[in-house]
Amino acid sequence: MRHLISLLVAALLAGHADADEDVAGEFDYYVMALSWSPNWCAIEGDAKRSPQCDTGEDHGWVLHGLWPQYHQGWPDYCRTIHRNPPRSLTNDMADIMGTSGLAWHQWKKHGTCSGLSAKDYYALSREAYGRVTRPPVFRKLDQSVRLPASVVEQAFLKANPHLKPDTLTITCRDGFIQEARVCLSRDLNPVPCGRDVSRDCKLDSARFDPLR
Repeated sequence: MRHLISLLVAALLAGHADADEDVAGEFDYYVMALSWSPNWCAIEGDAKRSPQCDTGEDHGWVLHGLWPQYHQGWPDYCRTIHRNPPRSLTNDMADIMGTSGLAWHQWKKHGTCSGLSAKDYYALSREAYGRVTRPPVFRKLDQSVRLPASVVEQAFLKANPHLKPDTLTITCRDGFIQEARVCLSRDLNPVPCGRDVSRDCKLDSARFDPLR
């Protein structure tokens, strides 16, 4: 009898776990994260000896990822019917993502929740990246500067009149400007960010490094 009860409890718990799993294709909007490569390299990329940070690389705002998002929270590592991408496909994304390794990681954690094939997810990611103008002023820096995070936000808004303040947020990490995050609908139109995404960096003197 005890053995039967144990089996029933195990089955119920397993069923509950399955019910709580994130389902591919079920989400509310996307967050596109753009990372300023020199800052990421200073924070952690150099320590990891990432090829993205090699001298002579011309990476500025790279695509960190296109993330399916709920109005509160987000799905990740979803079960999907689609195959993992071949290396040739992740290699092709390195021009806007910095490395093929990041492209692979983004597929496993976020792309699997899009409901798309890897090929279509990467194509959508590239389209989203192409729809947002990265402010050219930051590529003209020849030395590290300290600036308010709000200046970065205003630069993006000026370069992208179709974006509104509630569709964009600037994040910081370890005293650096980290990312510009743009909230997009499934068809890549700007939408207001959820409360858990709308957390602008409040630093008045965040570090911003120049291209290497």
